Amino acid sequence: MTQRPEPDPSPRDPVDAIIEQWAVVRPDLDTTAMEVFGRVYRLSRTLGDRMEKAYARFGISRGEFDVLATLRRSGEPYTLSPRQLSGTLMLTTGGMTGRLDKLERAGLLRRSPDPHDRRALQVTLTEEGLRLIDEAVAAGLAVQTEALAHLDEEQAGHLAGLLRTLVLGTGS
Repeated sequence: MTQRPEPDPSPRDPVDAIIEQWAVVRPDLDTTAMEVFGRVYRLSRTLGDRMEKAYARFGISRGEFDVLATLRRSGEPYTLSPRQLSGTLMLTTGGMTGRLDKLERAGLLRRSPDPHDRRALQVTLTEEGLRLIDEAVAAGLAVQTEALAHLDEEQAGHLAGLLRTLVLGTGS
């Protein structure tokens, strides 16, 4: 009588099932990349949805959060040109204009003429925008920290380093 192998005791996720299916129908495929990026994609979707909910409590979307956070990270006086914002966020000028319009109507930022170039504008966080982004960034970090609670500090650092290597290697 042949002995059956012991079942793998580690927890399984949906990607494991997908990999097993491919192994049956296409055993010639190396699915290592699928194992990694399938999980990265699933994490991105799940955490993206959670982040949207966290920011919705403040009346903003993730894209609007990105605009406010970019202004906040720029330091005092929390002012950038629309072009600088577009470049940082990899948005078209049309996409940026829509976000700026909504955030300006909400009183979270203001657009004004650039004192150094009459043809240009500058975008500045208002006091209300500064207060809101400080609260929203804390709420978003809480969601991310909760997700990372499944890893210890060393594992989280190792994962961050591996992902950095991938980002640099792909030119992202």
